[in-house]
Amino acid sequence: MLKISENVYWNGIQDWDLKLFHGHEYSTHRGSTYNSYVIKDEKTVLVDTVWVPHKETFIKKLEADVGIDNIDMIIVNHNEPDHGGALDIIMELRPDLPIYCTAFGEKIIKAHFHKDWNFVTVKTGDVINIGKNNLAFVEMRMIHWPDSMMTYLSHDKVLLSNDAFGQHYCARSMFNDEVETEELYQEAIKYYANILTPFSSMITKKINEVVALNLDIDMIAPSHGVIWRENPLQIVEAYAKWANDYSEDYAVVIYDTMYDATKKMAESIEAGLRSKGVKVKLFNSSVADMSDLITEIFRSNAVAVGSCTVNNSPLTSIVAITHEILTHKMKGKPYVAFGSFGWSGEAPKHIDETMIKAKMIKVTEPIKAKYTPTDNDFSICFDAGVKLAEAMK
Repeated sequence: MLKISENVYWNGIQDWDLKLFHGHEYSTHRGSTYNSYVIKDEKTVLVDTVWVPHKETFIKKLEADVGIDNIDMIIVNHNEPDHGGALDIIMELRPDLPIYCTAFGEKIIKAHFHKDWNFVTVKTGDVINIGKNNLAFVEMRMIHWPDSMMTYLSHDKVLLSNDAFGQHYCARSMFNDEVETEELYQEAIKYYANILTPFSSMITKKINEVVALNLDIDMIAPSHGVIWRENPLQIVEAYAKWANDYSEDYAVVIYDTMYDATKKMAESIEAGLRSKGVKVKLFNSSVADMSDLITEIFRSNAVAVGSCTVNNSPLTSIVAITHEILTHKMKGKPYVAFGSFGWSGEAPKHIDETMIKAKMIKVTEPIKAKYTPTDNDFSICFDAGVKLAEAMK
């Protein structure tokens, strides 16, 4: 076990080999960790477990380092299988153990394991004493599951934050002051963009609620990635920014293409943006990583999305990315829709309709070019890039 404070130990798993998560939805280029914590006070408390594929290894470590018979209670901050995967083994060995969780947590644990264990439900403001530490609970409903909560240790001044403030990141150290800051923030904002963006309004309210509690925090220990030990509130401040219509000073142009006509239109839009001094990233969505694309869109200040038309629709990768923009609620960014066609040309219209539903800001009518774009078509695309630049915040 790794000691992280006077009474708190990390007893998790580092998964260096993980490259995809949430099924195949989320790319984890730098692996991930499943952070379980043990509090050794007058009472011994286990906080969360690990993902199902690692539960046998976890149980062996827990038995060797703590002794399952020595555990007095379990806190389940969140029972997604990557945090609650080993709960069933522990409860088979110790069916008497009380499980502290939210009311939603009890329902979800029962739905996962179909067992009626010794549940003790808690809510924001509830406190239990385990010796030196009072444990205070803060519900984090829908950040990002209904059962999510945090646990705060009063003596150690540690906030066990579960998914909030985490990263899918396996690093050389478990502490933020001992890893590369740029890498850490790349993974932190990717985590926010892909997992938490749909809940931004809730996150803003919850941050204000947590701040109002006046907790004295020396360390924030999430359930994925590294622990925020040096200036831990920096990640809270970052979340406050990211939750508030966040953008950086650049544009992204995303396209899919069959015979490069749409690609050339994308390059003309890029040229129009650059003519106004705008920094641009250009992506072919059919070969780009989807999780990374979502992150780039989240960070960008403006977006151009284009596809040729096939079967009266955009190509599959563009249908997917516009759907992700909609479901991630990335509203308020100026956009341009474009694409080439041979027969009917509906793709730019479909892109435009989805972007309108997503509450993005329309800059021009959808741009279409038939078969091989003409110089006039490229001029229209260039002008659209100029207009997009002028519409940036």
